[in-house]
Amino acid sequence: MDLPNNYQKYGVPFYAAAWLPGLGKSKRPDQDQDDAGDDQKETETQTQKTETQTELAQFDSNQNHVVFSGGGGEGRSGVPNAIVVAQFDPASVSLSSQPVAKLNTSSALPYRMAVHPAGSGLVCSFPDSCRWFELEEESNQVPKLALRQSERVLEQLQDVGQQLALAFDKDGTLLAAGGEDGKLRVFKWPSMEIILDEDKAHTTMKQLDFSPDGKFLVSLGDRGPGRVWDVTSSTVVASLPPEKDEVFCGCRFSVTDNGGHILYFADKSGSIVTWNMTTWKRIGSKTISKDIISTFDVSADGKLLACGTTGGDLVIVNPTRMRIHKVVKKAHMGFVTALSFSHDSRALASASLDSSARVSTLEEEKKNGGVLSLWVIILIILIAIAAYFQKNPDKLPSALKGF
Repeated sequence: MDLPNNYQKYGVPFYAAAWLPGLGKSKRPDQDQDDAGDDQKETETQTQKTETQTELAQFDSNQNHVVFSGGGGEGRSGVPNAIVVAQFDPASVSLSSQPVAKLNTSSALPYRMAVHPAGSGLVCSFPDSCRWFELEEESNQVPKLALRQSERVLEQLQDVGQQLALAFDKDGTLLAAGGEDGKLRVFKWPSMEIILDEDKAHTTMKQLDFSPDGKFLVSLGDRGPGRVWDVTSSTVVASLPPEKDEVFCGCRFSVTDNGGHILYFADKSGSIVTWNMTTWKRIGSKTISKDIISTFDVSADGKLLACGTTGGDLVIVNPTRMRIHKVVKKAHMGFVTALSFSHDSRALASASLDSSARVSTLEEEKKNGGVLSLWVIILIILIAIAAYFQKNPDKLPSALKGF
């Protein structure tokens, strides 16, 4: 069976996916200052040198790039642990058959990931600590993308256990991290000054997301209510409980058509719950999938929601009336582990434990019977008109009586 050009396998079971901003952006002055600060450490051991080597390939800086991370963990299965950057061409709707950059991380699994909005790099969580990786466009005769582990050490996220959720705010000035132990931390970026430190935010952290204006942070655990935090005061402003047998598995803030903000939760059983961000009251709930939802995301313009399922399907929803916009059946053979809308909201990247990556365009699928249905309606109307004039010939216009 021929596979579509927007689907590739890169030999790594993926757990995270994110789009890269435009490459070649310069660092802010405060980043340069921090990079030269006391927390910059030399990592000169041979093992670390091996882990920071990058495989480079020719790439087109005018194209879009998606980064995926994952692997086989510490086992001896032979499955590598790696961060992979692929190139997406929207004109041909194709994903590069080979990565434009790939960094092997030895025996450490890069489980979760957050890309900095400035495009300077990304934070990955490993079993015990988090690391900062730099992204650079090398302007040689043949343009290349460099992905390497930074010499900078995130000391505040060393030996803290597995972080299951990472998120930057929209401006890249805050970094949130949620641990397997349920601990929630929020740092100023790049200084890593801690502004929120909550030991038992949840039993175990699942997902984090900042509101578009950066005022709020929503957190989800493995069970129980979601929590909304005021970033400035570092306090909980709302507790959003599940109803009946709901188990929340995803949370995303979004924008509305009138410029307001709204909050969505995905329920594992297949529904999406909507919350008002002024009253923090539940607006409603709509079932959109019969399958179990495994991952969830919202487009930057707020006009589409996306769910990945354990059956490998992608379900894309228009939130205005919570109607299905598009379904990609069996987008992956394994269950979907990560989703990420492109920055222009025109494409959706997805990844799976089956080592596959995919980028789906978001045009609404044409209904094959759409034109036929229109003609059927017209025909019914014409039959009804003919029947009416047959019963009432005196009503027939004089111009038509000769026909």
